[in-house]
Amino acid sequence: MSEKKTISRATGVLGGATLLSRITGLMRDMVVGRIFGAGFATDAFFMAFTLPNLLRRFFAEGSMTAAFVPTFSAVLHKQGAEEARRVARICFTALGTVLLLVSLLGVLASPWVVSLIGPGFGDTAGKLLLTDLLNRIMFPYILFAGLLALASGILNVNDHYFTPAVSPVILNLAMIAGAAWLSPLFDPPIVGVALGVLAGGLLQVLMQWPVLARRGYGLGLDFSFRDPTLRRIAVLMVPGIAGVAIYQINVVITRLLASFLPQGSVSYLYYGQRLFEFPQGVFVVSLAQAVLPAMSRQAAAEDIEGLKQSLDFALKLITVVTLPAALGLMLCATPIYSVFFMGGAFDYAAVKQTSVALIAYAPGLYFLGMARVVVPTFYALQDTRTPVAISFWTLLINALLGVGLMQFYGHVGLALALTLATCCNAFLLVSALRRKIGPIGIKSLFSCFVRVLVPLAAMAVVVIYMLKLGQWSTADDRLRNGLVLALAVFSGALVYAVSGLLCKVSEISEGWGLLRSRLTRKKRR
Repeated sequence: MSEKKTISRATGVLGGATLLSRITGLMRDMVVGRIFGAGFATDAFFMAFTLPNLLRRFFAEGSMTAAFVPTFSAVLHKQGAEEARRVARICFTALGTVLLLVSLLGVLASPWVVSLIGPGFGDTAGKLLLTDLLNRIMFPYILFAGLLALASGILNVNDHYFTPAVSPVILNLAMIAGAAWLSPLFDPPIVGVALGVLAGGLLQVLMQWPVLARRGYGLGLDFSFRDPTLRRIAVLMVPGIAGVAIYQINVVITRLLASFLPQGSVSYLYYGQRLFEFPQGVFVVSLAQAVLPAMSRQAAAEDIEGLKQSLDFALKLITVVTLPAALGLMLCATPIYSVFFMGGAFDYAAVKQTSVALIAYAPGLYFLGMARVVVPTFYALQDTRTPVAISFWTLLINALLGVGLMQFYGHVGLALALTLATCCNAFLLVSALRRKIGPIGIKSLFSCFVRVLVPLAAMAVVVIYMLKLGQWSTADDRLRNGLVLALAVFSGALVYAVSGLLCKVSEISEGWGLLRSRLTRKKRR
């Protein structure tokens, strides 16, 4: 099987599983929004979850995965399965030890940490205290998230993607249960959601164990911390802690600044970011996870031309998928929040404030997608230093723009600052990669970008026309509005796909051909 087909197949599996997890994530946010609205309790909860979620990116899905997957892939393919199992046990023991200590430190230092990341909360009585309580409850989640990421990396290298990708469904269901059933048992009720996070993290790890065991990875304890492979992973991890998690670091800066804005601002940004992350998780993250093992194999074989072809293919896929997704989010922002969130404590004012945050976030989807594909290329080449150097400039840009734009546009200015910083990050990464490995098909990518403009315009006309049929300021006719929204999304996607075929956008044609061949095979069976 060619690397293109491998990437496409893995992306499809990851995308399907992640779609399921994002749907349950949307349900989770709807439940939390309806019960708690956007205000005191949700501001405290989302701020408290910021640090463990950031550390999850640092130690787990971010630098650890990026450093572990290429190294582990090389061990498996060059030294055999038995050596790979030994390395897996050592990494499991080392990561578990480090994250257990980090979790204990985070709980003990919680009051200081909360004051640091949410300084503006001190102006509202009890808000910092509630944030501190929730942070203490949720901080150990980082331990479970780290072990989950290690298990996911092992399974991905062994060409198993579904179980790790679908595990967030368990976390979402646990948080829904916490909001719906545990919250009434506690004062304040939001504590129930925090306990749901902790329970969900544990369950996510446990569901990986049977799959690992079937592949011979028992993951017992091995304290050989001087092993050269572990040291190599650690060396790659250290600079990558900042580089791969740049977007999340910027989110922390955004929420820190938002703590000085009127109450509800942190919640508006969170809900806006969550919907922004829906297409990001379904395709961008899935493609990034799928492309890293393929690129790692090519880098290990010193097949730089093959690596460039995989990168070019991935960037074009990002273009044809994220551009319509970003445009769709901007056009459908208010209708989406009206249909799915409005009701209970979440009124139309919250819908409008959250919608404008999403509109400001949405253009960054394309540039974030580029970065999520380019960064693994550096890691496949075992270069984690370059993304770090770029990350510091991006952090500075986000902070400066955030401070300036929030003075005029409030939380929307913070969302726009993050989008602009993400754009700068993508361009700097691409420029650095070109200097490292030579031409990477930028002209071909630009040609793809230009060719999708007509399909995008056609899609926009159809979606705007369809959305005029809805009444988005009221929840009285939710079913009708939901049908209008669904029809607008379906019609827009269909017009985009057909227009793309007519305009001979090859990436859309290839995707359609792949889908048609799979359907044909299923019929023959």
